Amino acid sequence: MTAPRVLLYVQNLLGIGHLRRAAAVARGLTAEGLAVDFVSGGMPVPHLPLGGAELVQLPPVRALDDAFKVLVDDRDRPIDDGFRADRRDRLLALLQARRPAAVITELFPFGRRQMRFELLPLLEAARAAAWRPVVLSSMRDILVTKPRADRNREIVDTLNAWYDGALIHADPGLIRLERTFPMAADIRVPVTYTGYVVNTDELAVPALDPLAAGEVLVSAGGGAVGHDFMRRVAAAMPDLPLADRTWRFVTGHHMRPDTVEHLRGLGRPNLVVDTMRPDLPALMAGAALSISQAGYNTLLELMAVRARAVVVPFEGGVETEQRLRADLLAEVGALEVVAEADLATATLAAAIGRALARPRDAVPAVDLDGARATGALVARAVRDRAAA
Repeated sequence: MTAPRVLLYVQNLLGIGHLRRAAAVARGLTAEGLAVDFVSGGMPVPHLPLGGAELVQLPPVRALDDAFKVLVDDRDRPIDDGFRADRRDRLLALLQARRPAAVITELFPFGRRQMRFELLPLLEAARAAAWRPVVLSSMRDILVTKPRADRNREIVDTLNAWYDGALIHADPGLIRLERTFPMAADIRVPVTYTGYVVNTDELAVPALDPLAAGEVLVSAGGGAVGHDFMRRVAAAMPDLPLADRTWRFVTGHHMRPDTVEHLRGLGRPNLVVDTMRPDLPALMAGAALSISQAGYNTLLELMAVRARAVVVPFEGGVETEQRLRADLLAEVGALEVVAEADLATATLAAAIGRALARPRDAVPAVDLDGARATGALVARAVRDRAAA
């Protein structure tokens, strides 16, 4: 019997957090016996663990900067109507060729409004398809709040018109959608909390506490916006607690080359620079201390391995979600936060001192089973639609 197919669409524009979370969702889907077409519209990222899902790479697009206003192709040329039409046609052709039993759009319509040129036609085609696929939105825990009421109304109207439900990858005991989306009560389709989606399937807390001998790990997720953070931490390093340990800087796939050169040029024998580490969660588990930015995937991986952590949320452009999530986890005792504007030797040293004083079991219980739960929810929705 042929496995039901799922078309899972994801568009990363700046970092790689959306792509990594969607990859975890894809693995949850394949674990339920679903065949997954993982449709990526962003710049390719190596070593992406898809768990048997098939990668379908659209002509890639990225945001020129953290304002997200200008989209460019892989040669840094602004995309035009011809480029948009080509992507739209490829996506519609894939829908017709694969006839998926479910279509999932990561973040849209809560975000990625820039991609309406291809996603609205996809939704229209899915609704008109004779085989009636289930259509779902896959949304992280926190929405970058829209200041305009008409944009929030557009989100609600799109959900209610084209979707069968929204999957919120969060623990509602920590945060609910209405905390950052003021019109959540107007959503008429089912909203289901899956638990948080942790990107790696094999996370374990080390038997021995790494505090006594572990490294200090400094990481910036995909690295697209981490250049200033990395330089400032490196500058403070000689005057911080654990300064005599090995400090491992993992810069990320999209880190600016000049930042990597700067770190290596400091000439410190105990400062190690890695540009990519697919085993980053394992490094977190073995570190005496993690200092990082505060993306969704990073924070959930830190919690899963009970790492002692200091985070510096990215707050550039219109971004608010990293700071809010970090503050929520700080309130429940999971980590320490240093605001980006306050990052200095004294503030970082104080936060490190508090983190090192915390026992590993201080990290609270949060539902981290979102990938498995999402796979089960989608598989059930597909079965129910087929039986209807």
